[in-house]
Amino acid sequence: METSNIASSSSSSVAQQESFTNIPPTASTSTQPSQSPQTSTTASNEISAKKQPVVLLCIGMAGSGKTTLMQRINAHLHSIKKPPYVINLDPAVTQLPFTANIDIRDTINYKEVMKQYVSSWLGPNGGILTSLNLFTTKFDQVLEFVAKRAPALNHIIVDTPGQIEIFTWSASGAIITDALAATYPCVVAYIIDTPRTTNPATFMSNMLYACSILYKTKLPFILVFNKTDVVSHEFAVKWMTDFEAFQLALQKETSFMNSLMHSMSLVLDEFYQHLRVVGVSAMTGEGINEFFEAIDKAVEEYETEYKPEIERLIREKAERQENEKQAQINKLMEDMDVSGNAVKSQNGM
Repeated sequence: METSNIASSSSSSVAQQESFTNIPPTASTSTQPSQSPQTSTTASNEISAKKQPVVLLCIGMAGSGKTTLMQRINAHLHSIKKPPYVINLDPAVTQLPFTANIDIRDTINYKEVMKQYVSSWLGPNGGILTSLNLFTTKFDQVLEFVAKRAPALNHIIVDTPGQIEIFTWSASGAIITDALAATYPCVVAYIIDTPRTTNPATFMSNMLYACSILYKTKLPFILVFNKTDVVSHEFAVKWMTDFEAFQLALQKETSFMNSLMHSMSLVLDEFYQHLRVVGVSAMTGEGINEFFEAIDKAVEEYETEYKPEIERLIREKAERQENEKQAQINKLMEDMDVSGNAVKSQNGM
């Protein structure tokens, strides 16, 4: 069990920060990204031929201890002399307990975005979403920085906004996830606040969130029950593996939602069978070794099941684009032939 000071790695090893083209808080074009950043095929092939670092996408609700767990992961990897590459995608966070190699706050001024887009009546969540959209327009530069460091890395850890719907259900979040997953083994860690999940209704809500994120990202998935130093996650594991145990817990509740939760538990029972579950404590480091073992197994799953599917989708997309391009060329040639024939007819007359 690790019991080292959680802030140790920030002072002992400072990450090398990247700098790239600044993105102004205003733009003449829409802030909604339309397509994934394009990277060269040659660069992608070179990366594929070399050892690839694992991308760990940390997703969790506000207050789940996501950023604190990020620091624990960072500290653990520094302690074993395998410092990770850290990317922060939360523009509204005031202070990080670690130094990020790439920090969205260095490029996007979250408060300035809210001021500049005042005509859109942006609230805090709208400001975060717009900031992420603006950052995504330059994500190809992020991929280039990561590619340069990739041969010397084992892990790339990504911190996301606590408002999880902003990342998981936005176009920018999908673009970032797809761009990373298309090049590197990518694993999603969904971090749960264990003490707040002891209620069956809250537990069910978290499981539904996890299910939606899994099917949205289509990537290997790990359920991470955080704060096990406060409350053990064994109750959650039992509820997931023993259907009758969860039904018994539901009987103790008198909420009108009991019937709905009973039905949903039947649906989610199959979902539980394919999940990796670990319990960790971001404060004490308990369970961190089991967490990395789960990551290793998830990477194996990525290589055997997810990567072939991702490559197939990329090939199909390339074929569609090529067919559309050829169709446009053919249409242009037909239009030119028609125009040429029309001119000849007029001259002949």
